[in-house]
Amino acid sequence: MSEETPTRAGFLAKIGDNLELVTAILLGLVSIATAYASFQGALYDSMMAGSYAKGTQLSTEAESLYLEGNQQFMQDTQVFNQLSELQVGIDNGEPLAQEKYDTLFFQGVSEEFGAAIDNAAAATEADPEFFYSPLDDEDYQAFLFSGYADADTASKAETAKGDEYNTLSDKLTLYTVIMAVSLFLFGIAALLRERRTQFVLLGTGIVLSGLAIVLTLQIPFVSI
Repeated sequence: MSEETPTRAGFLAKIGDNLELVTAILLGLVSIATAYASFQGALYDSMMAGSYAKGTQLSTEAESLYLEGNQQFMQDTQVFNQLSELQVGIDNGEPLAQEKYDTLFFQGVSEEFGAAIDNAAAATEADPEFFYSPLDDEDYQAFLFSGYADADTASKAETAKGDEYNTLSDKLTLYTVIMAVSLFLFGIAALLRERRTQFVLLGTGIVLSGLAIVLTLQIPFVSI
């Protein structure tokens, strides 16, 4: 115990003799780390804004595609109702019903909706107790709304990326503040002459800045 005390005292004395230099080095290193964290936070802010803007654009596009698909769906619904009425006329032997049916089918039915009508008719014929509507056909629904679904998924993905960038930016801002506090403590320590108080301030600053630097380095690096 008697040997450790002089050794420890000598070590502290050496640090005390070079305390100004140690403080200057700490100020420089933490200043660099603060600048790095601030710069990375600004880049993440920019990426966040870009992702939110792209997400909004894709959301608008998705809404437009949905309205377009829904408009086509409503139009096909009207056409199908007219075709159903004409089919009843055909079954009852009404004159010109078949000709009207064929004309409307040719002019008002798309290839995808025509395939859905054929599939529904075949399913209904195979299972007469249940009516299969072509408007519920999965392939037909996918044709109308797959563009909307893709754009909506992409929009949500971009918004999620924006949220992630925002979280990382907030963390970097917090770490920048912690390092700024450390710089303040180092600056106060450099002005004092009482060694005990200097060691307390420097020790606190080192712990805070060290923690902030370690956490900053865990955030993925981004470049311009």
